Amino acid sequence: MKPISLGRVLLLPLPLPLPGLPDLKTPRTVHSLCNCYATMSDLTDDPTKPTSQNALQTPQNYPVPLSPPLPPMSKDIELSRAMSASSKSSLYTISRRDFIYEDEWLIAVNKPQGVYCESVFDSVRKVLSDSAEPGIEASPPELHLANRLDRDTSGLMLITKSHKVAAKLVKAFATHRVTKTYIALCIGSVPKWEKITIQSGHGRSKFGAWRVYAASDVGRTLPGGSVVRDMETSFELLSVNGQGIFKEPSEFKKDEGNVIVVEERAEIYTDGEKDEILVRARPKSGRSHQIRLHCQYLGISIRGDVKYEGLYEWKGRTYDGHELHAESLSFEHPITGLPLVFRAPLPSWASEALQQQ
Repeated sequence: MKPISLGRVLLLPLPLPLPGLPDLKTPRTVHSLCNCYATMSDLTDDPTKPTSQNALQTPQNYPVPLSPPLPPMSKDIELSRAMSASSKSSLYTISRRDFIYEDEWLIAVNKPQGVYCESVFDSVRKVLSDSAEPGIEASPPELHLANRLDRDTSGLMLITKSHKVAAKLVKAFATHRVTKTYIALCIGSVPKWEKITIQSGHGRSKFGAWRVYAASDVGRTLPGGSVVRDMETSFELLSVNGQGIFKEPSEFKKDEGNVIVVEERAEIYTDGEKDEILVRARPKSGRSHQIRLHCQYLGISIRGDVKYEGLYEWKGRTYDGHELHAESLSFEHPITGLPLVFRAPLPSWASEALQQQ
């Protein structure tokens, strides 16, 4: 058989054996062949000069995720939840009485679990349109979503009424001038900490799931071209199995002496006992699924969060979504400069976790 030359790489038609290489019938040999070609390139090219050949990273050069992949069971459950949420969202309506706050520049509302942000937004738009005074022509407000919540996360959503206010709030979120707190009900072994802060990397490969990465991997490129970004969350233990005292979000202070900087996979030790653990989370950054990922890393996955190892069934009951609630938002008003603090009412699962004592 005649060899085919492509540039500096010699391709030999199979099944001709290549000297010095193992049998090409096994999957492992394919990796060996790729490594061989990478080595040939290293020998013929200057690795300090970016070219189409040496610019490609081999799998060994990519950051390794430190949290596990999605459980196989999560795919079907998530699909079922998405279909249910689509149906629920199409029927969702809100009234002005449900607004937590409104002025001429912005609106704060309490999003329910299992409803998409876009449906809440559309319902607010309809309320404002229907409440316009008849016979008076006025330009409709330029509504924008200032923050987004996951489908099954309940709690505070901000909607602005102009481009100017939207731009200011987006900048405030991006520069960490908005303080956010969340409440989560987790299942796991009782933490040894009362307060803790976790710092790590965050990212996902092309078409992959969000994963925790080492803090030292921040800035490195992942398959598909995305980059590992930093994320930091502070946690406060509120109750265990209903035993605890609820504290106001304003009392939440970060424990500077108890910080985990993630550099390796978590070692979760359990004696088989699982408890109901209510925590408050304060994310400094605003990465997708940040609190859910950090709860998983700490070994206290959120109840119902099947994507990140949360229990789908607990004490004979199945859960339609994860139990995470956007509790409060604090920031300066983008126009008046006055301090604003918004609180969303606690969902029933949070209230019950605090009233079992």
